[in-house]
Amino acid sequence: MSINIIIIALFAMIFCHIVDDYYLQGWLASSKEKQWWVKQDSFKPMYKYDYIVALGMHSMSWSFMIMLPLLIASKFSLGWLLLAYPINALIHGIVDDLKANKGCINLWTDQSLHMVQILITWLVWWLV
Repeated sequence: MSINIIIIALFAMIFCHIVDDYYLQGWLASSKEKQWWVKQDSFKPMYKYDYIVALGMHSMSWSFMIMLPLLIASKFSLGWLLLAYPINALIHGIVDDLKANKGCINLWTDQSLHMVQILITWLVWWLV
């Protein structure tokens, strides 16, 4: 694989991160916050953990988006590296929960951790 494809894959991963984390989240951006549910007039105790579903949906979408450039560059033959999909989704969900619900990290830290995820995923793909 040429170095051009390898570098373009990294930039495409970053672009896909921006698209998914900022433009595509839509309603999930609000609903992944516990407090958003509580503030709704129609809130019922059975909705208490629905924010976790929203976090999960966004995290799976984000993980797919950042893996898409690698899938394309690898002609859809990632093999065992497909394990990066659920791992990245889980990490992304934890990081977003730390920002949106626990309030213990800010946007800078959130985005820095997402960039580290992208870089590690890309490096593993490139070097393996």
